[in-house]
Amino acid sequence: MAESNVATVKPVALDQAEGKVAEIYADIMQTKGIDFVPNIWRVLATNPDLLEAVWGNLKTWMHPEQAGRTSLLDARSREIIALAVSASNGCNYCINSHTVALQKLGVDSDTLGEVMGIAGLFNMTNALADGYQVEPDVRPSLD
Repeated sequence: MAESNVATVKPVALDQAEGKVAEIYADIMQTKGIDFVPNIWRVLATNPDLLEAVWGNLKTWMHPEQAGRTSLLDARSREIIALAVSASNGCNYCINSHTVALQKLGVDSDTLGEVMGIAGLFNMTNALADGYQVEPDVRPSLD
């Protein structure tokens, strides 16, 4: 992988990883079933504590079975949420990553379009409700 223009810092290459970073890299590849370390993790590895914190959190929520917990959401639902939030936040890296993950889970272009349509709709209606300062009609139960 070319190192130029990957980030604002020099990513930690797989063959240069040591200690905690090397252990986390191995866990990332095993958990995700891939033979490379994605750029986001190589960049975060410039601060091993940050890498550890973010990977642990992501593993807990996106790969719960690998983290020893049972999720109430299936993998497809988790990835759809991740894609919709990534699109709302304008994160090109994450949009691509979660689109590929959904494609691996069998999601087709029509379904991806529906996800984008819903995400776009709620970006608009959220902005309108906030702009008009609309008071909620209903509130969730606290039980």
